[in-house]
Amino acid sequence: MDRRHFLTMSGLGIAGLMLPYGRVIAADELVGTLDIAIKKAIADTALQAARDAGASYCDVRVGRYLQQFVVTREDKVQNVVNTESIGVGVRVIANGAWGFAATSDLGTAAVAAAARQATAIAKANSRLQTTPVQLAPVKGVGEVSWATPIKKNAMQVPISEKVELLLGVNAAAMKAGADFVNSTLFLVNEQKYFASTDGSYIDQDVHRIWAPFTVTAVDKATGKFRTRDGLGSPMGMGYEYLEGKPEHRFVSPNGVVNYGLSYDIVEDARLAAEQAREKLAAPSVKPGKYDLVLDPTNLWLTIHENVGHPLELDRVLGYEANYAGTSFATLDKREDRFQYGNDIVNLFADKVQEGSLGAVGYDDEGVKTKRWDLVKDGILVNYQAIRDQAHILGEAESHGCCYADSWSSVQFQRMANVSLAPGKQKLSVADMIKDVEKGIYIIGDGSFSIDQQRYNAQFGGQLFYEIENGQIKGMLEDVAYQIRTPEFWNACSAICDESDYRLGGSFFDGKGQPGQVSAVSHGASTTRFDGMNVINTARNLG
Repeated sequence: MDRRHFLTMSGLGIAGLMLPYGRVIAADELVGTLDIAIKKAIADTALQAARDAGASYCDVRVGRYLQQFVVTREDKVQNVVNTESIGVGVRVIANGAWGFAATSDLGTAAVAAAARQATAIAKANSRLQTTPVQLAPVKGVGEVSWATPIKKNAMQVPISEKVELLLGVNAAAMKAGADFVNSTLFLVNEQKYFASTDGSYIDQDVHRIWAPFTVTAVDKATGKFRTRDGLGSPMGMGYEYLEGKPEHRFVSPNGVVNYGLSYDIVEDARLAAEQAREKLAAPSVKPGKYDLVLDPTNLWLTIHENVGHPLELDRVLGYEANYAGTSFATLDKREDRFQYGNDIVNLFADKVQEGSLGAVGYDDEGVKTKRWDLVKDGILVNYQAIRDQAHILGEAESHGCCYADSWSSVQFQRMANVSLAPGKQKLSVADMIKDVEKGIYIIGDGSFSIDQQRYNAQFGGQLFYEIENGQIKGMLEDVAYQIRTPEFWNACSAICDESDYRLGGSFFDGKGQPGQVSAVSHGASTTRFDGMNVINTARNLG
């Protein structure tokens, strides 16, 4: 987490992340739920009111959204905030057009009024709409439920225990040579109830956890400083993520970092302090062409920006343009079997992968979630689409990737978990590095930039190690790689096997007007890209 994110999540900045109509609550209120019979009664009220007002379709989302922030710096707790936002969102189709309204009042009269307002809005919209909404069919599932398969509800863990963990993280970093350290625990619980005129009543309990930190080391003589962020990923898991034994251990040139479905955050902080101090003495990279070995902690962000976003169908169609641009991957490219990458590249969308941020049983249109291919053997084969977009692709059903970040927000097409499939042949990171004559091994994500078509981009990282004749020589600094999306994926020459596969992800992926955020994961194994252009960021800054 960089300084900007830290400042946002600490102090008064936390208020800016609270959901609309949110309120600060006591920690013990985080563990409660709304009775399912009450939620069904609310939904039935809205469905009937919408029908009576002339809607041909209606869906209702009764949502209770909970967040907890625990923010620390060195040996101090800077903030603990618990928030709740609860309300009802009603979406309808009337006269072939969409309408939406929401209310924070769960009373019968207010809910019925919201349904009637949504229908009136749809009828008003229909006067300007030339083509009626065309929904892919969804068969009602009746009364069902789904929950993130957590082992320990993080909301139930005492704040004192969470504070003790974070201060232990800070102490480990300071003892190992850090001059400054901040750490944060951010928890989310989305209690979502969906009902529709298709005949579905779906109750879901979604949990996410994120524990970022930043360690800073300062050269007292020169005033120069370097940072290293935590390498743990935000996950769709419970508190067990921070307590279990790590399943994957990567041995770096000077220590061990833990990844996988368990995260040793204290050990990572200790190592981060050592590496931040080592970065102070690391030589600056010489610009040029290098073979890149990208750890999943780095590659996830590249996948997010140059695969996940450009294959969102609304961007492809130009419906989403003002917020982060459109896409170079237009529909004609799928028709022409566009070579998105080398034939070993298989990229897929997934809303069901356990542990991922985007995993749910049903999306916010009541569509059962699944996995599907985006790029198969290097060829662009599909996009990400929801119910009113599926017909554009000639498909009979939605992909199940519709989402709203609040009951007060209208749901729309969002990125699924988008990942790179592991290599099919057994290949370890060490074996991959042995074949590199001149390269750089990059770990962790850093700053990046990408154009409005998701075509030209550059990416940084946290740690950079020079590779020469199959051996890691030592640490480098000031590294960023420049790419063009199809050239990058066509330069992919090797992918480690599934034993190295790990998830990275974003807790705050922005999109839409008004803006919404979603959480999404991206999986990969360590991957090699040949002949990439590397620049020196210090020189570029002048």
